[in-house]
Amino acid sequence: MYALQDPVTVLPGIGEKKAQLLGKLGIRTLEDLQHWFPRRYVDRRKVWPIRHAPEGEEVCICGVVAQRPLTAYPRKGLSTTRLQVFDRSGLLYLTFFNQAYTAGKLKVGESYLFCGKIERMGQRLSMTNPIYEPEGRGELTGRIVPIYPLTAGVSARQLAEWIDLAVEECALLPEDLPAEVRSENGLAERNWAIRTVHRPDSFEDLTRARERLVFEELFYLTTGLELLHTRRVAGAGFRCTVLPVADFERLLPFTLTEAQRKTLQQIFVDQASGKIMNRLVQGDVGSGKTAVAAGAVWQCVRSGGQCALMAPTELLAMQHYHTLTTLLAPDGIRVGLLTGSSKAAEKRRVRQQIADGTLDLVVGTHALLSEGVTFARLGLVITDEQHRFGVEQRSALSAKAGAQKPHVLVMSATPIPRTLALIIYGDLDVSVIGERPPGRQDVETFLIGEDKRRRMMGFIRKQVQEGHQVYVVCPAVEETEETSGKVKNATDHAMVLQQAFPDLRVGLIHGRMKPKEKEVVMEAFLQGTVEILVSTTVIEVGVDAPNATLMVIEDADRFGLSQLHQLRGRVGRGTAQSFCVLVSSSKNEDTRQRLKALCQTNDGFRIAEKDLELRGPGDFFGARQHGLPQLQMADLACDTRILVQAREAAKRLLGEDPALVRPEHRVVLERTRRLFEENPDIFN
Repeated sequence: MYALQDPVTVLPGIGEKKAQLLGKLGIRTLEDLQHWFPRRYVDRRKVWPIRHAPEGEEVCICGVVAQRPLTAYPRKGLSTTRLQVFDRSGLLYLTFFNQAYTAGKLKVGESYLFCGKIERMGQRLSMTNPIYEPEGRGELTGRIVPIYPLTAGVSARQLAEWIDLAVEECALLPEDLPAEVRSENGLAERNWAIRTVHRPDSFEDLTRARERLVFEELFYLTTGLELLHTRRVAGAGFRCTVLPVADFERLLPFTLTEAQRKTLQQIFVDQASGKIMNRLVQGDVGSGKTAVAAGAVWQCVRSGGQCALMAPTELLAMQHYHTLTTLLAPDGIRVGLLTGSSKAAEKRRVRQQIADGTLDLVVGTHALLSEGVTFARLGLVITDEQHRFGVEQRSALSAKAGAQKPHVLVMSATPIPRTLALIIYGDLDVSVIGERPPGRQDVETFLIGEDKRRRMMGFIRKQVQEGHQVYVVCPAVEETEETSGKVKNATDHAMVLQQAFPDLRVGLIHGRMKPKEKEVVMEAFLQGTVEILVSTTVIEVGVDAPNATLMVIEDADRFGLSQLHQLRGRVGRGTAQSFCVLVSSSKNEDTRQRLKALCQTNDGFRIAEKDLELRGPGDFFGARQHGLPQLQMADLACDTRILVQAREAAKRLLGEDPALVRPEHRVVLERTRRLFEENPDIFN
């Protein structure tokens, strides 16, 4: 018997080299092997007669080798091995590419099971590169076969054998879900579930096993988030006086939407509750989150507090500084800016004003986290584009308030499906601004190929002639070996467009430029002296140029749907009709359907649901950088029901035992700590 924490090298066939390859998958111990779950399954229980096997589907047939396999070498680096097999119903032609060793393994007159897709070529039935094994062995056929994610250098057969050994020859983890949780939710026993998910006897058993493991994963994740939420709201928060939203609205040069008013009311009540506010304001592009943030600042400052707003880029920080100064300065609120590129003397001045309370609001980037920044009376911390920051960064800024914790308001223009929001923002209360300010029109979106480029260039000129401006976004900054000839890069494409439009001014902005250079280019675009701005995704968030009416996205298939929606949100911010053109040469039907989904709706939440369904949560943001564990079994696009069930179970358990101090619950606390081991101090 092996132990769970034994390294994989204790298994036969795994030396240092194979161990390094498995390490790329995150598999280092036998427990890791047990938890390397299949990504799909193939049903190889049915054996078809050759003549009746359905074409175009993966099937198993049992055939006798009719002739000695023959191998040819039509060109260097390519071998073809061909043979015929038969059963009582007919003949099947097999071809193996670059598998010359099969000629020595397949013996004339012996029966083998072959699994692959049947194809018809005239009167012939054929199969290419099938998997095979002698009849009766039952390792790769005759059962429901798990298909595991692989890495180069590790074969499917090797990995399956090692996983089987880790499950059969190793003590499994003891049952760690409380008995009442298992009973209330009708869950299978843990060890049975792990064995079954790797070696299911039926799809019914597989469904039951998977449900147990998905529930377990989501239960511990939501338990951790509930504990985190409890820790964050513990203690007294900066107490504000509740002021009428109407008094704040009188400062604004526009009318708030009903959704903005409702969100502000929730924030004002939170700030005055005496408890610490932890609220996410989630709104689609252009929904008016900045005005809501301004309202939160206004009430906090009027109650004697200081505020800090942290943005992920200098470009966005500068824009927030200008917008909030315009909105709040007329009411006497003093706003400052602190970024990494601020000059040393300016940094010293702003830090002193923060420390002595001269500034009511400081807007900045990660520079706000530096050691020299101390606040006189920090009452509110705002982070914009929350998914760009880690949990630790949010906490680090809050820690600068000292003993009394500040309120926390986080904003995101990345629409997140509710299932994903429950996971990523499980420790926050959520407000959704679900409507746009009046006068905002939907952006008309089109998908085109290279054959329509001439027409698109004409459309760019037409928009400029009508007095508008254009964004052109490329996936790469400049040409490299990896991108050469494959994708448009901003540096070269800006020169191409300048040659195509010699009478127009073409600007270039990307993340490798110095902050001051970016500021100069962006200011020129905002002032209208640059008509066409070529960019990378550096303009994805926050940039507000109401005169820009056309967004062209080159190689659009290189971006996720949610990111494309964010880029599209840079236009349509004025009153003129705006357009987004997605350029893609991809012929892949799934890719084209994905891009067409963007053309059919401007609803960011519907797009986010589709993106989650097609690409998974990793494309919204990598969970690792946000201090949250990766999900191994759960599929957030499909497991909504189990997520809600697991979350309710976690809440019930914590309602009975908030600190998980009962002996029967200690294992839950330990398992939760292990799950969040990259941030072990979050439960201290």
